[in-house]
Amino acid sequence: MSTTSDRVFFFDTTLRDGEQSPGCTMHHEEKLRFAHQLGALGVDIIEAGFPIASDGDFASVQAIAREVRGPRIAALARCKTGDIERAARAVEGAGSNRIHTFIASSDLHLEAKLRITRQQALDQTGECVRLAKTYTEDVEFSAEDATRSDREFLVQMVEIAIAAGATTINLPDTVGYSTPAEYRAMFESMCARFSGAKDVIFSTHCHDDLGLAVINTVSGVEGGARQVEVSMHGIGERAGNAALEEVAALFKIRHDQYPFSNNLKMDEIGATSKMLDGIISFAPSPNKAIVGKNAFAHASGIHQHGMLANPLTYEIMKPAIFGVDANTIVLGKHSGRRALEHRLKELGFDLNKDEVEQTYTRFTALADRKKNIYDQDIVALVPQSVS
Repeated sequence: MSTTSDRVFFFDTTLRDGEQSPGCTMHHEEKLRFAHQLGALGVDIIEAGFPIASDGDFASVQAIAREVRGPRIAALARCKTGDIERAARAVEGAGSNRIHTFIASSDLHLEAKLRITRQQALDQTGECVRLAKTYTEDVEFSAEDATRSDREFLVQMVEIAIAAGATTINLPDTVGYSTPAEYRAMFESMCARFSGAKDVIFSTHCHDDLGLAVINTVSGVEGGARQVEVSMHGIGERAGNAALEEVAALFKIRHDQYPFSNNLKMDEIGATSKMLDGIISFAPSPNKAIVGKNAFAHASGIHQHGMLANPLTYEIMKPAIFGVDANTIVLGKHSGRRALEHRLKELGFDLNKDEVEQTYTRFTALADRKKNIYDQDIVALVPQSVS
């Protein structure tokens, strides 16, 4: 495989792995609407679902395949004949499609979960990738729990998958166990080993159990991976997946360190985030990077003063880049005179120095008693001689 290209493909699994997160179940129309928004965002591949899981999931994947144009539409399937045949039927109406098939590669999963031998796993890998290839030219193979697998056995499995026709090889950190150095080294080793497979792309898929999903994803790209499997807000099994918006922001803002290109329309991130908020049962944490309501908010007086003087003092990026609404100055007990005076002017009050001081004294007393300060509270603090 060649890693000379700097193009990274974004594979969004919000509708599959993301929906598996408790509280994130989506109805048919919601999945279809969100898939259209992912298309507007510019993701390269949408993993629309797991068709064998239910008739409803099959119908949703089928509708997305028929109606959403732009991204490639993928369906997940275990290395089982029935799964692959159902996935193929679900995505056959897509302008471009993919079957994503997987089997465990770690001894722990093979013995405790699947109860099969290594040889049986290798046999199933070859058989099922070949079967998937009869339905589509684009087949992705995932070695589940790759980061806890014996490396030489993993190489054997990947070799068989490529020989059978897989065009994308995903090496997931299924349980969020790996570290950035380990994950990067795994891809460096695999890319070197399969350097002759020119048409094969290696992919990351990282979970956040140790809080490393995003940095592991980026480290995998540094190691030679050219597809990243991500979800909006990082939703997914257990602690979730690598967050699309964070990986995208890293590539955008620190292009000097990560000189990779992609097809995303960055200013659609805010709209995509808002849509997801309206569909699932919870919003991201307020301090969530990029899309949290406090991501561009400033409450400290020192920070507010700096922001009013020059936003670059405390913001490394403009929220408008990502189509996100800024909540720049939040007034509270940590705010200073400069921030209060700025808000007063926005409210139409042009106070002299003494009037600002009187208002500020009243403001700090109120802020010590009240957590949320609203515009009507501020107006009530202005000396009556002014109003």
